[in-house]
Amino acid sequence: MVTIHQLTKRYGDRVAVGDLTVEVPRGVVAGFIGPNGAGKTTTMAMLLGLVRPTSGNATVLGRSIHHPERYLGRVGALLEGPAMWPALTGVENLRVLARLGGHDERRIPEVIELVGLADRARDRYGRYSLGMKQRLGIAAALLGDPELLILDEPTNGLDPVGMIDMRDLIARIAAEGRTVLVSSHILNELEQVCDWLLIIEQGTLVYAGSAREFAGRTGNDILLAPADGSDLPVLADIVAAEGLEPKSDGSRLTVSIDHRDPRQMAASLNRAAFATGIVLAELTVHRPTLESTYLRLIEGDVA
Repeated sequence: MVTIHQLTKRYGDRVAVGDLTVEVPRGVVAGFIGPNGAGKTTTMAMLLGLVRPTSGNATVLGRSIHHPERYLGRVGALLEGPAMWPALTGVENLRVLARLGGHDERRIPEVIELVGLADRARDRYGRYSLGMKQRLGIAAALLGDPELLILDEPTNGLDPVGMIDMRDLIARIAAEGRTVLVSSHILNELEQVCDWLLIIEQGTLVYAGSAREFAGRTGNDILLAPADGSDLPVLADIVAAEGLEPKSDGSRLTVSIDHRDPRQMAASLNRAAFATGIVLAELTVHRPTLESTYLRLIEGDVA
């Protein structure tokens, strides 16, 4: 679907994207992860023919990005927020964009329904909330019935309800069989909708592959806290005697157990604490999130 080979973009001495090589398979929701300034938007802009690479190449739908006119008709995109006419209604904006893009206006009711704006389609765009504006922008990107949809930070600035709506919308779009490439720095939102991950740091790829495999790179943590805070050093010694390395925040311990059985390890630590007279106020298994695994990767704790 998308193949990137040694793609580089420099602005003077600054490398925005450096020697990026990665593939996005057909039919996935691919989360493009990285902090602000990591090169996500620049990479997407090169895929859309908006920015010319310094070197390297990429293909989108089998066509080189050096000839974007050969594939852009099969790609929809929303970068940096939609640009609409505030005095026009939602549906009027889509009619104008359909005519400018040569798209079939008969798709407008379908995309309006898909993005959940059917009951607000006749309202003026200027009265839309930020979340509604984002959804209308995605509706516009879907007018050409694209095979590939590229979304740059679609949850940016949204409140929690808007984030949930956007996540559900991306899932509905993917259920139609489209490939979706979506960038974000809000990792917990991507965790719930993406099945493929691309992670970049300072323009360089650090991971590409299954979201499930990425989450499995780190094991569970066990969180322990003694009822009596003065017992924390003794509890740390008990954990160390089990061959584990506790990390203390001053009130509780975090213990990485890698891929050992969490129930067995929790029971073993509980017995060891009880045998020395320590009463535990907390003993919980913490399963790794996309965010925690990402942070460990960036810090060098994950191979």
